[in-house]
Amino acid sequence: MWFNQKKLTEQNNPQTLLDELVSNGIELNIDELIRYQTKSSLINLAAAKSSHGKMSGNYLARSKGRGMEFDEVRHYQNGDDIRAIDWRVTARTGKTHTKLFREEVERPVLIATDLSTSMLFGSRLLFKSVQAAHVASLVAWHAKSRGDRVGGVVFNQHSHTELKPRSRQQGVLHYLHALVKCHADSLQASETLDREQARLAFEQNCARLRQLSKPGSLVYLITDAFNLSDEAVRHLANISRHCELVVCLISDPLEQQLPDSVNKISVAITNGDNNERQQFILGDKGFAEKYHQQAMSLNETLEQQLTKAGARLLHFCASEALETQLHRGVASWIR
Repeated sequence: MWFNQKKLTEQNNPQTLLDELVSNGIELNIDELIRYQTKSSLINLAAAKSSHGKMSGNYLARSKGRGMEFDEVRHYQNGDDIRAIDWRVTARTGKTHTKLFREEVERPVLIATDLSTSMLFGSRLLFKSVQAAHVASLVAWHAKSRGDRVGGVVFNQHSHTELKPRSRQQGVLHYLHALVKCHADSLQASETLDREQARLAFEQNCARLRQLSKPGSLVYLITDAFNLSDEAVRHLANISRHCELVVCLISDPLEQQLPDSVNKISVAITNGDNNERQQFILGDKGFAEKYHQQAMSLNETLEQQLTKAGARLLHFCASEALETQLHRGVASWIR
């Protein structure tokens, strides 16, 4: 088992965890993404619904046809290809039997990773953007281990990079380098957050992902859904009609609940726009409960929108190592 039991004090030490992740929690480097190559067995990208692609590949379609994977032998019926007759079974039973094969189809894996300004936040272990990159890396390495082609989109509110699906390790490394570059660009951007610009960029990237998604593809969108809009949901709904769509929602504990405080402390919080500062009171149980209820209401609304669009939802927190979350029970997230 890859997961090594350690003393509780070591497990809870942020620096120890960061050292294991080869990360500082804020910046992104290629080494911390390459390490997930050895963790690819934690997940399973087996098809969860019928594939509609017409290309040959490593996935078995639900329909039977002339493929490479043997499925069963049955009595010969009018219209069956005589080349598929199983002469051994026919001779043994005295009745004509034919072989049926499971048709193979290819399923490209497209990963769209959101590295917008709202993702550049973390209150404990990692920035949400760093955790998003870890999830993307794990999916990419697992897809490569199955022989799939890996591609997709890496974007923020300023720019995006499209990567055509490639096979083998080349496709994975191409995507990982795009993650590192886009993340560095996001950290260096000095502009304050423009909500309308960010929402428009998110919509445009969802629209582009829709264009890139070929029927039968497995599509991942890794985001905090902070910039989700009705138009973006419409594009995602169109993707889910002919592809398998999985949305990984990345969150931080501070977005769900305020920290405890013995004394009442007034703090100012901003979302990156200097004109949108809010005053929060730590240590006030009533205020903390209201904050938590509002967060839960927002989460429920987002989940309803994405579920209605046909997406399968997975939740990941930036305050814990990805392996820990998978080990605790999320490991069936793709099964």
